[in-house]
Amino acid sequence: MHRFFHRALVLASSTILLSACASFPHDAPITGLRLIGEQRIALRQAFEGTTVGGLSGIDYDAANKSWVMESDDRSEINPARFYRAVLNYDSKAFAGVTLNSVHFFTQPDGSRYPNLAHAKLDQGDQVADIETIRVDPQDGSLWYGSEGNRKVGLHPFVRHADSGGRYLATLPTPAMFNVSKDEVGSRNNMTFEALSFASDGKSLWLGMEAALYQDGPLATPDNGSIVRITRLDRAGKVLGQYAYPVEPVASRPGPGREADNGVSEILAVNDHQLLVVERAGVANADGVYTNHVRIYEMETQGATDVQALPALAGASYVPARKRLLLDLEKIGLARVDNIEGISWGPRLENGRRSLVLISDDNFNPLQVTQILAFEVL
Repeated sequence: MHRFFHRALVLASSTILLSACASFPHDAPITGLRLIGEQRIALRQAFEGTTVGGLSGIDYDAANKSWVMESDDRSEINPARFYRAVLNYDSKAFAGVTLNSVHFFTQPDGSRYPNLAHAKLDQGDQVADIETIRVDPQDGSLWYGSEGNRKVGLHPFVRHADSGGRYLATLPTPAMFNVSKDEVGSRNNMTFEALSFASDGKSLWLGMEAALYQDGPLATPDNGSIVRITRLDRAGKVLGQYAYPVEPVASRPGPGREADNGVSEILAVNDHQLLVVERAGVANADGVYTNHVRIYEMETQGATDVQALPALAGASYVPARKRLLLDLEKIGLARVDNIEGISWGPRLENGRRSLVLISDDNFNPLQVTQILAFEVL
C-alpha cells in the first residue's frame, strides 16, 4: 500500500502516441498506445458487505472474460479479498465498471486472513498485505504476493489459490527476501509488490518494490536505486535474477517531507522483456503528495544473473537495460494517481490488444481509484 496522499483533481481524457519496439507474444511490435478512456470506483463504495478500495493489483481472466482486482486492505476494514468485475470498453470508449462478486483469500487451515490485532502469530497466522495478483493461464487459478511485516517478523510471500481464493500452496522464494531484525533483507512495506507470469505461462517473474538493505540505499531526488527482479519456476527454483535500476525521484519534497520511487508492478512482454511500472510519491510543504508514474521496458538479455550475489552494493555486475515507454505526466492527464496495477486486456473489435492500469486509493478521500484503458497500436 502506498502511503502518500494526494489533492483531488479532475481527470481529462486524451489521446497519446508513444514510440516503442517491445512486442507482446505473437503480436507485431508495439508502436504506440492510445488512451481509450478512464473510469473510477467511488471512494469506499459498498459492495456485498465489503468496502471497495486499495485496489493494488489487476489481471484479466480470459476464460471468464472478467477481471480480478485485489485489495491491499490488511484485513483491517474487511478480510483480505479480491473482486471480480467487468470493464466495459472497446476501441471507441470506456463505458463503465461493474463489480460482480467478492472473494476472500484463505490461509492453509481454511480460515480468512486476520488483521494484526487479532492474528495469532505464534500459531502461524499471517497478516496479508496483498499487492499483486495474477490469473494462471493454465487453469484460471490465482497467484498473489504479500509484503509481510518486518516490524513483527512476518516474511513476504507468494501464494497459489484456486479461482475463489482458497489456499493451494506457498511458492518457495529466496531467503534473501526475508525480513530480519538486522539491516539485511527486505525493508518494511517495500518487498513483493510485483508479479507476472512469463510469456510461456510456465514460470513467474517476481519484483521487489525497493532495494534490499544490502543492495544499497533507496532512491532520492539525486540518486537512483537497484531492485531485484527474479524469475522462478512453479516449484520456486530461481531461473534467473536481474538488477533493475530505479530512477531518481522525479521532484523534490518540501522541507522535512518524504519522497520515494520504486517498482509498483511488472508485466511480461516476451521471454526476455518486461514492462516495469515505477511509481514515485513526493510530499510538498503542506504534506500533499504528487505521483510520478512511468512505464519502462526492461531488457534482461545481456544482464548479469545476480542470484548468487548476496549483496549488490559494491559488487560488479551488468544491470538490466531499460527504456522509457510512457510517462503518465506527459500524456495530457489532469491527474495521475497511485498506479499500482497493470494488465494486458482482451483484443478489441479491431483486432488490437488492450492494456489496463489501476490505482490504489488507500481508502483515502484525497485519492481516487482510477482505471485507464489503452489500445495497443
